[in-house]
Amino acid sequence: MTHAARAPRPARIAIVTVSDRAARGEYEDKGGPGAEEWLRGVITSPMEIARHIIPDGRAGVAETLRALVEGGSDLILVTGGTGPAPRDETPEALADVMEKELPGFGEEMRRASLAEVPTAILSRQTAGIRDSSLMILLPGKPAAIATCLNAVFAAVPYCLDLIGAARVETDPARIKAFRPKAG
Repeated sequence: MTHAARAPRPARIAIVTVSDRAARGEYEDKGGPGAEEWLRGVITSPMEIARHIIPDGRAGVAETLRALVEGGSDLILVTGGTGPAPRDETPEALADVMEKELPGFGEEMRRASLAEVPTAILSRQTAGIRDSSLMILLPGKPAAIATCLNAVFAAVPYCLDLIGAARVETDPARIKAFRPKAG
């Protein structure tokens, strides 16, 4: 009996903006739309993107991340809450949720950002996985989001493969995804 090949399911991507002011409607969220625009310009495989705006705070961010993981998100991009201000607790929330940290993401994002602004050393970006979800913490400004994603995204599709998430393909003219050769 032969089986027709099924099309791969679309990658489920969540973009979470963490900002007290944006959550209250006092500030226009630019990070979430900036991250979505970047993804749509790079990813060529089918995807579904959902954006969320939530207030700062460790417990609320952790609750949102857990819900997105349990809801089947393959990739979760979180913008904001990564600085040294008192309400910036996004890295702590990620630590409460993730099973494994991927510190190389933060190291590379800071390295790329330092080429543009000296305050990049204040950023506490990182990444981690839980189940089959990859969560990446990003800054809140669209230009900084692009800098960071440009620096690390070549490794994202293979990471998603390794954790059993949906397959993601990229436009090699924008980002050439790296996958080791079999054999």
